Amino acid sequence: MKNSTKDTYEIIERKFIDYLKSKGHRKTPERFTILEEIYNTEGHFDIETLYIRMKNNRYRVSRATLYNTMELLLNCNLVTKHQFGNNCAQFEKSFRFKQHDHFVNLDNGEVLEFCDARIKQIQKTIEKELGVVITHHSLTFYGHKKKRR
Repeated sequence: MKNSTKDTYEIIERKFIDYLKSKGHRKTPERFTILEEIYNTEGHFDIETLYIRMKNNRYRVSRATLYNTMELLLNCNLVTKHQFGNNCAQFEKSFRFKQHDHFVNLDNGEVLEFCDARIKQIQKTIEKELGVVITHHSLTFYGHKKKRR
């Protein structure tokens, strides 16, 4: 692990510890193993895939622990949950990751990420017009890739 990555992970781990302590939850090795596995995962994942990968890597973690830990990580904003139009929730790590939006390819379920500065400007306009503060948003486009000729 590079030093900057290690430093960032230590901040993430501290944030999780502080959250668990503030809510009266136990700091178990399984929870930190799950956190580390998630932050070593690139892109989106579902809980079942994470469970299988952890089992294949010989981690001893139950599905119940995985689901419960995922709820804790969602509540302390270390993970973001997406529902891309199917019955399977997708997750991604969210600490210090740039705001982005998604395109879901309906042909194969592939999820592509994109960032467009105009969306941030729309957010500012909405805040001004409605007199609100937007804390986060979720924008997902669905469609098909164009056929190449």
